[in-house]
Amino acid sequence: MQVAKKSGIRLESSISINPETEMKKLNNSPYETVRHLAACNAVVVFSMSGCCMCTVAKRLLFGLGVGPTVIELDEHSAGHDIQAVLYDLCSDGQQPMPAIFIGGKFLGGIETLMAFHINGSLVPLLKDAGALWL
Repeated sequence: MQVAKKSGIRLESSISINPETEMKKLNNSPYETVRHLAACNAVVVFSMSGCCMCTVAKRLLFGLGVGPTVIELDEHSAGHDIQAVLYDLCSDGQQPMPAIFIGGKFLGGIETLMAFHINGSLVPLLKDAGALWL
């Protein structure tokens, strides 16, 4: 489990998911790996460990009481292939990191996550996905 050095906030879910193992199970297809991870978890955050916007997204979700499955792409050999799939999912020049999936559907990046949070639709979306029990 990864812990933020200065803040002490837990930044990774208690579920350990290894994209390399998932890719082997799914015939080495990064697309199938992303699809499988998104479908089998209420909230998935594809992240880079040194990305400040990824940290913001994870802190927001943990602050709301969500325990997302966090995949740090720079820490896995499959990360580059998965990141290429995430670039394809992003439209109109959106930043692909972090890439957030809620309820099996691609939400988007940090801009979309923050917009949903500000307009009040993030918590209901998380509840519908089974990530919150409020």
